[in-house]
Amino acid sequence: MPSGDQLQDERLAFELLGRTDYGRVATSMRALPFLAAARHVVVDGRILLRMHKGYGYHEACIGSVVAYGADNLSAETARTGQWTVQFVGLCEAIEPTTAELELFGPGPHYVDGELYDPVYMRIEPQLATVHTLYGGRQRQLQRTF
Repeated sequence: MPSGDQLQDERLAFELLGRTDYGRVATSMRALPFLAAARHVVVDGRILLRMHKGYGYHEACIGSVVAYGADNLSAETARTGQWTVQFVGLCEAIEPTTAELELFGPGPHYVDGELYDPVYMRIEPQLATVHTLYGGRQRQLQRTF
């Protein structure tokens, strides 16, 4: 049974995940690790994913334990607070309900020049982690000529 701290971390992880629309799913395909972008929504403590079927990445995910992560690292600074979340769990194929499809919103029309063909999956998280970054100096971008 999860401890109080683990439950608190899991709740925070779901709350933070809900602040973003996209993340990355990680698993292996043909014995090589890979990351793939996916649209996500949280429903009843489960993470529903939508990704492009054309790449075949879903085939490596379905039936496997995967990691799914999201962050705000490019949107915020360490001064204002940055975070990353990661969930690990079994990934399964699903047919989303009408209500779940509405949560996803419209998908892109094209992916790398191909018509977007969505596939839907669900992750049942067994582990959730949160990492936060605060403070430090904000990096300034400078051009060098």
